[in-house]
Order: sequence, then structure tokens, then C-alpha cells
Amino acid sequence: MSGEVGPATAGAQDGAVRRVRLPADRRTPAAARAVVRSVLTESHLDELANEALLLTTELTTNAVEHARTELDIEVVADEIGLTVTVSDFAPGSGDELTVGDRNDSAEINEVSVRGRGLLLVDHFASRWGTTYLPTGKGVWFRLDRPGADLPAGGSISDSTPANVGPRTSTDGSAPSASAMSELMQTAPDLYGDDPLPDFATSLLNRVAEMVGAAGGTIRLDRGDGQGRQVLARFGRPPRPGSELLRVPLTVHRPYAGELELDAAPSAYAQPLAVLTAERLSLHLENDRLRRADVRRQVWLTFLAEASELLAQSLDVDLTMALVPQLVVPRLGQWCAVHTTDEWGRLRLAAASHADESMLPQLHKVLAETGPDSVQARLREASRSAAQIPLGGPMEGFAVPLIARGQRLGTLAVGRHQRHRHDPDEVAVLEDVARRAALAIENARIHAERRRVAQTLQQSLLPPVLPLVDGIGFAAEYVPTGDDAEVGGDFYDVVPLPDGRWLVVIGDVSGKGVQAAAVTGLVRDVIRVLVGDGKPLPEALARLNETLVERGGGRYCTLALAAVGPGEGDRLDVSLHLAGHDRPVLLAAAGGAGFVGTGGTALGLLDTITSPTAEITLAPGDSLIFYTDGVTERRRGRELFGTDRLRDAAAPLAGYSADVVAARLRAAAINFSVEPPRDDIAVLVLRNDAT
Repeated sequence: MSGEVGPATAGAQDGAVRRVRLPADRRTPAAARAVVRSVLTESHLDELANEALLLTTELTTNAVEHARTELDIEVVADEIGLTVTVSDFAPGSGDELTVGDRNDSAEINEVSVRGRGLLLVDHFASRWGTTYLPTGKGVWFRLDRPGADLPAGGSISDSTPANVGPRTSTDGSAPSASAMSELMQTAPDLYGDDPLPDFATSLLNRVAEMVGAAGGTIRLDRGDGQGRQVLARFGRPPRPGSELLRVPLTVHRPYAGELELDAAPSAYAQPLAVLTAERLSLHLENDRLRRADVRRQVWLTFLAEASELLAQSLDVDLTMALVPQLVVPRLGQWCAVHTTDEWGRLRLAAASHADESMLPQLHKVLAETGPDSVQARLREASRSAAQIPLGGPMEGFAVPLIARGQRLGTLAVGRHQRHRHDPDEVAVLEDVARRAALAIENARIHAERRRVAQTLQQSLLPPVLPLVDGIGFAAEYVPTGDDAEVGGDFYDVVPLPDGRWLVVIGDVSGKGVQAAAVTGLVRDVIRVLVGDGKPLPEALARLNETLVERGGGRYCTLALAAVGPGEGDRLDVSLHLAGHDRPVLLAAAGGAGFVGTGGTALGLLDTITSPTAEITLAPGDSLIFYTDGVTERRRGRELFGTDRLRDAAAPLAGYSADVVAARLRAAAINFSVEPPRDDIAVLVLRNDAT
């Protein structure tokens, strides 16, 4: 450090000298100690190690914290002692610090006010001082061997600054270097389950013994609603009327606490108490951050589980009932969900309380009206779309439920007055409200889609089947497992101009609105064509032309059966299949088999074939039509299949059309525990003549 005026050159020619520049880093004190330790060892000054290392730590730590610049460390040793100078490059005036003789009580108090580190330097150093340069400021201290002969005039060099005081006596109440080292080196057990109580007790015992305290207490409030708890205690409780030394712990919210000592006033009691509080505060802050991190991990897990549960429900009422169950008692003593109706009024949808006996009281309070009621605060939260505190008997706050810009209602949560929500819990509740609002909106959208799908599906099916003398009609229809989708299966029974009846069953490829549109087209075209008296082969050809011209890649399979009176009690059936599965003929006398000849599906080719099969139904005979949702019903890799359908129909000979249709529907549904992947339609035509 060229140009410096100070004591650093004393004895340089006869001893060791080290100079090093270090960055403003938390590791700098350790690096500075290593430099000093090497000079002590080389110069055989090990008896000065405790004091030298302690004071080096204090000066470098203060310089790093306050100057925040690079540091120059210079260590000079001679045969009688050691001089250490710590210089920074921060600008400052020369009147920032005034230091006099060490034993001047007024000056000691001044030093104690300006810094604990300089008080320790003043106590342990043989002499010390400051050096001001245009580039910054340096603080140095000198340690002499015990009993060493000092230079004349009490100075180690002619360059010693005027504001240096010689060491002349020792304050009996001052701490020893070994005690200070033990205090500074005390650390918590890194592997303990809860090391803070033992660590705090050890710190308190050491500082109390150093200042001669009769007793002491460390209290800590972790912000968990339990208030300030005793973390460590030393000696006897304070006597009534005692003036106690209190030092607050420098921790962040929600932590708060203080160190309390029953000690006689001295120049070192306050600085040592502050030192102890700072050391403890550092580890308390680590504990706070660790606990906060653990809590955040727990909250993240909770939010993930809540999201999964809410996403599994597509029922509006079930979703709203689930929200209070998620909140209580983990995040609140009570919870209420209100939704907004079409007139903008709030309606209680679900509520829960940790104490079930309090539910009637909760409902009563939530139903009250008036300017100061909970209901008024909820309306304010819904209107303002902001968090609103709730006062009165139901302490808590209300969060608006908003999804996709729509205000759906409010989520109100409360806790006992002694357990207010901390910021993390409030953030989690706001997140729960956002996820709940989105789940409720999704459930509402799904419910609306389901209503639209059901309405559209019903419009594609006849409301009732006709009642005809001598002919029995029965149908069973099961939509796909996704009840918000419209299927392509349909059936119909249409009167023909010649007095016969036309039985129609079909399946349009795909699902959804597009499939429903094709289904409606096919149904209406068939009704128009047969109503105009067109023969069935011509009607099928015209329908095929319409689908081919329409395009879109949709095709349709159809089974048409014109049924009318035959000879005697028999029924004559003209069967036309356009790519549809052959129906099952169930004889009244027993036995079942497939009838008809397959044809071409509609909408794929310009021309089609649809062979006609003439069938006669004796009294009690049934003709069973179905869609591929029956035969392709799956159980793992196994299909229900046509053979299983025929075998299931055989024992039903002689039963009415209603019974046959219901039994076959049940057989198909019970084949697998999974919901249907495709629509299931069964249509039964029976000769009911007796």
C-alpha cells in the first residue's frame, strides 16, 4: 500500500511481512485469518493467536459489510509483537471516528456506540488507530508479547497517528480473548433434529458468564400463533423491579424475539449482548428460511393435490362442495363458497366448519343482511374483484372467484383471532380460489355441453315408438360414456303410404356435432323419400347420392325393414342392408340366427348395392336390429361380438319386444365394467299376433 502513513513498517526489517489484496466477499475474513496465522507461526508468536485472529475477523468483517470494496491486508511481525492493518477504498472524511485512551470511559462508550468490533479492538489490542488516505481508510492494531519492553514514549514507531491510545491497564469486567473465541466459535449441531434450543442455551450461558449476569432469557415468536416462547434460560428469574438489558433479535417476519440479561451495567455488557443476539439471529434466520422452504414445498404439494381433485370432478355441485373440504381445517377454521346467479345475487353453494356443531351458527351469520354483515362484505369482494377482510364474529377474508374474466362468486375463509393467516397462507388461499374458480367454470361448461348434447341426441330419436295392432316395437339406447358428446347411432319407425311400417336403424361414422348433422340429414331424407312413396332401393340410392355430394368423409350404415301384414297372422318383412350388421331372427319356438344379405355403406361410392331379403315372422317371432356399439363392446382385448349377441338372444324366445330389448342391453352393458366407448342401440320388431 504505497504512500501509507502508519505503524505497519515497524520491525519490518527484522520480522515477517505479508501483504495481500482480497475481494469484498464473505470468505474474506477466513482468508485474512489464514494470512495472519501463517505470520504468527513463522514468527513464533503463537501466544498472540486468539487475540490476533479475533481482531482480524472483526476488522475484515466490518470492512466487508460497510465499505463493500476490495481490502488490503498487511501483517508485520517483529520480535516483540504483531501489527495488522486492514485498508479499504471507500471514500470518507477523517472525522468519522474519534478514539482516545482505552480506559477513558467516555471514549469507550463512544466506541461502543459506533461499533462492537472497534470496542473489541480497543480492549484486546496493545494500541490501535486509523489512517486516512485519498484512496480510502485503514484501521490497524498492535499486539505485543506479554511482558515485552515497549519503545520509549509508548509508541511502536514515529509514524503512529495522534488518535492512538496506549494500553495502560485492564478492566476487570472485560472478557478474555479465550472467552470471546469460544463465544464466536459456538455453533449449532448440524445433525440435530432441533439444534436451536441447545445452541441458544450455550450462547446465553457464555455471554451471561462473561458479563456476570445473574440470569437471562431468550424468547422467540415464530409467528405460528403460539406467541413468544422461551427458547433458552440461564440462572434465576429476574427480581421484581430489576432493570434488565434487552436486545431485540434481528430476524425477519414472522419471527420476532429478544435477548434479556439481568446484568449490572458495564461498558461491555451491551456490545456482548448485541454480539450474542446477532450470532443467534443469523441461525434463527436460517431456521426461518428452512422452515419457509419446507412450508412452500408442503403448499406446492397441497396445491398439486387440490388441482388433481378439482380436475377430476365435472359436476358443478360436487366441485363446489369439494372446495371447503380442501380448505378446512388445513387453511381455515371455516370456509364458505358463494356463487353468483343470473341476476348477480350471491347464493351459498357450500360451507364447512372444523367444529360441525358450529355449522348452524355459520349458516346463520352468512345469511344475515345489512351494511355491516358478512354478506355485504362478500358482495363487495365480488364487485371489486379484490380480497376483502371480514370482521365481526367470523374473522377472516373473502377472495373473489374469477375464471376467464367471469366473476363466479366468492371464497370466504376464516380462522380464530389468535391464529391469523400469514402471507404464505393467504397466497395459497388465493391460488386455491383461482383453481377452484377454473374448476367450477369447467364444470359449468361441461354441464352446458352435456345439456346441448342430450337435447341434440333426443332430437335425433323418436320420442316414442308407435303402438300398432299385432306389431310390437321396442328400443334401447345407451349413449357413449362421454355424455357431452353426440353419437351417430339412431333408429326410427316411419309409416309408409301403403299402410306398412318402416323400421330404420343406422350408424353414422364418428361422433360430435358433425356426426349429429349427418344423422339428422339421413333421418330427414329417408322420411321425405319414403313419404313420397319411393321404393326402398331408390330411397337408398338417392340418400347415397346426397351423402357423396355433401362430402366431408362421413359415411353411414343402414338397415331398413318394411313390415306389413302377411298371410294369416304372419308379418312380411322386406329387409335392405346398406353396410349394416345382419339382424338376428329370434323364433318363438326357440333358436336364433342371422338373416339378410349385406350391402354397401352409404356415402363412400357413387353406386351401391342393397339386396332385398324377404322374411316372414310367425306369431311370437322377433327381428333384432343393433348397432356396432353392441358387438364391439370391449372387455380388455375381447369383443362382445355377434355370436355372443345371438347366444344372449336365444333364451329370450317368447318374451315381449320390451323384455328382449332390455335384456340384450343389459347383457352388452354388463360385459365390461368400463363405460361404453360407442353408442349402444337395440331395436326389436316382434309379431305380437296371438
